[in-house]
Amino acid sequence: MSDTSVKRSIDRSDRPGNAGLVLLLAVVLVGAAVALSFVASDVAQPLIIAFLAILAMVGVFSLFALAIGLAQFTGRGTRNDVTKHLVDTAPEGVLVAGADGRVIYANETYLTLSGAGNASEVRIVERLFAGTAEVSEAIYRLAQAARETRPATEEIRLQPALTGGEVGWYRVRVRPLPQPNGRAATVWTVVDITRERERQENVFQELQHAIDYLDHAPAGFLSVDAGGEIVYMNATLATWLEHDLAQVGSGGLRLSDVAPANAAALIGAVSGAPGDVHTEILDLDLRRRGGKSLPVRLFHRVAIGADGVPGPSRTLVLNRSPGEDVAEGQRAAEVRFARFFNNTPVAIATVSRHGAVTGSNGSFARLFGAALARGEGGSERSLFDLVVERDREALANALACAAAGRDEIAPIEATIEGEGGRSARLYITGVEENEAGGEGAGEVAIIYALDTTEQRALEAQFAQAQKMQAVGQLAGGVAHDFNNVLQAIIGYSDLLLANHRPTDPSFQDIMQIKQNANRAASLVRQLLAFSRRQTLRPQVIQLGEGLSDLSLLLKRLLGEHVTLDLRHGRDLWLVKADVNQFEQVVVNLAVNARDAMPDGGALTIRTANVPAEESEKFGQKSMPAADYVLIEVADTGTGIPPDVMDKIFEPFFTTKEIGKGTGLGLSTVYGIVKQTGGFIFCDSGVGKGTTFSIFLPRHVPAPEESPKAVVGKAATPDLTGRGTILLVEDEEAVRAFAARALATRGYTVLEASSGREALAVMEDRDTPFDLVVSDVVMPEMDGPTLLGELRRRQPGLKIIFVSGYAEDAFKKNLPQGEDFTFLPKPFSLKQLVEAVKAAMVER
Repeated sequence: MSDTSVKRSIDRSDRPGNAGLVLLLAVVLVGAAVALSFVASDVAQPLIIAFLAILAMVGVFSLFALAIGLAQFTGRGTRNDVTKHLVDTAPEGVLVAGADGRVIYANETYLTLSGAGNASEVRIVERLFAGTAEVSEAIYRLAQAARETRPATEEIRLQPALTGGEVGWYRVRVRPLPQPNGRAATVWTVVDITRERERQENVFQELQHAIDYLDHAPAGFLSVDAGGEIVYMNATLATWLEHDLAQVGSGGLRLSDVAPANAAALIGAVSGAPGDVHTEILDLDLRRRGGKSLPVRLFHRVAIGADGVPGPSRTLVLNRSPGEDVAEGQRAAEVRFARFFNNTPVAIATVSRHGAVTGSNGSFARLFGAALARGEGGSERSLFDLVVERDREALANALACAAAGRDEIAPIEATIEGEGGRSARLYITGVEENEAGGEGAGEVAIIYALDTTEQRALEAQFAQAQKMQAVGQLAGGVAHDFNNVLQAIIGYSDLLLANHRPTDPSFQDIMQIKQNANRAASLVRQLLAFSRRQTLRPQVIQLGEGLSDLSLLLKRLLGEHVTLDLRHGRDLWLVKADVNQFEQVVVNLAVNARDAMPDGGALTIRTANVPAEESEKFGQKSMPAADYVLIEVADTGTGIPPDVMDKIFEPFFTTKEIGKGTGLGLSTVYGIVKQTGGFIFCDSGVGKGTTFSIFLPRHVPAPEESPKAVVGKAATPDLTGRGTILLVEDEEAVRAFAARALATRGYTVLEASSGREALAVMEDRDTPFDLVVSDVVMPEMDGPTLLGELRRRQPGLKIIFVSGYAEDAFKKNLPQGEDFTFLPKPFSLKQLVEAVKAAMVER
């Protein structure tokens, strides 16, 4: 075998030695020696020296040839005989080709595959494999790799086969072969893998048969990974659910697509220690593609991986539709109970004496899903792990009462473990403990849980709103009373200033009184803003333009260490707001942001349109879905602690040092935004900065809408006048000041301390009044009621209302379209006489 194989291989790189040449060289040397013996010595001596010199030259040349590899000892070739024999007899065909394509070596297997009988019949690989386009492309890729001196492999299907079969499969490899002489060579190997392919096809066919058997089994089967994606579903289950199998495994079908939320949560509620196998039987409804329910029983098995993550499930599905079960009565009862149990909005679970959850419905898995999935080691899920630490003692006491057989156990308000602060109300009912084995063993109580997260959030919002409303009413009442006091101080200061020259010693003292009264009036206005009882002059504005105009002022307020970044949204909608008050909102927020960044930072003000469909994404339940314009004011400051967050909008609450803040900045912002019909929310974290989000309702202007003129803005050269004025004011000091101020300007003033007294004065007077100046909030009869009585007696009578409250606070009590002028308290002497003069001129 070995001799034959060696003989059948072709190796043009061999240069074997020749014994005949050595024998011929020996005969020549002996003959030369004999010939020299017959020559005279004087003649033979030069010949001998020349002969020896030739032999010496041959020896030196041989040494150099051996050194540079031109010649070699035949023993080295002998040592390579084993390696050569190994390659000659290799089961795969081996061909070595030079850079010029000449065959250097081919072993016996290659000769057999190529059908070559001698060296002249050997074909290179490119010529050996010829056939279809696929074969030619594969050979081309291999030849290209050979030219680029890189290895490559291709599997080629050849019909007919090289050795005479109908079809043959061959694995062809090519790799470069470095040589000591630097010449490039390429090694080709050809392996017949026809039988290997046949075995693979047989295995594939068997697998296809197994899949076909599983696909058309009388039961459904599916596999769901930890992310809820269905990685496998057999054809039977796909037919039941009316889904296309092509969607499975490609991310196109998820558990939520075939199961309601409660059922999906129940299937996904798997926990345990690494290496555990979780197995349970679940009766629930799946959902067909058309939306109809499919009652099933699941034999659900999930293995927990070494990393603690549940692996893909192995779930057997039995159809429990009518007609699919032999015991029809029992099947129908079980299906009805399963639907009632799993589809009820009440979370239900059974627990053992030690709090282990022995069974639960879909609502329970959905409510405690994240906490159930976490677990705390081991496959047993504990009820105590589902609630926060502070509620576990109360829960343990309730379970102990249930185990003792006590009735009427008080419900427990518990917070669910995990992020989000979800809460639930737990009702615990004791059951007779089943100590025997089997289903229900060890159960002592049934837990009924209701999700109270939204209820608690609404209660907190309602309590906060009530608190803010109560504080607002208190602040508004205090502000109203303070306005009357300040009105008298400012009014009499104006009267004194009118009778004193700037050079008088007391002039500066009176000015100090008035200036401090005005400062107090500013604080009162902030209180009124919080209580939403200040007077607003809304007009249609474009927020982008307003913020741009305000940017220079903001930069001065922020200073050099805080950068201002204005980001305007495109095509902002219009809003209707008081421009001055809106600027006050932005300035207050900017100042607070500056104070929160003592080491510098960045203040970003961003505007954007928020359509109704996007407003719900902000997750603010108190804000109805509508079109809004959003103003975000974000800083990179110190942030607001969670324990302070609920108090930031309360008046006089501040975290600043004494003397550095009044505590009215954010309360003013809150009141202005609310009075404008908007919403304000705060998002902050300690060390993460603070973002205030203001949502103002979108305003769509009517075609006939025009700006409303503001009374009292134009200066009147002559503030004196003539006419009879009825002054109605319950505060004596305010009434006395106003009467004196108007009388000094030439008007005849009749005073009344209440609405009823005013009507009595009007009854006693025969001639009509030219103007009525009346307070709004008065005992017995308020201003709007007095206006109605006066208009019945004297239609067209002009009236000026003065009040410390906002105009909108009483305007709703007047008939639609009623004409009047409003002057907010506290007002100066000049503002009073200007308003009276303007009203008298209009008459």
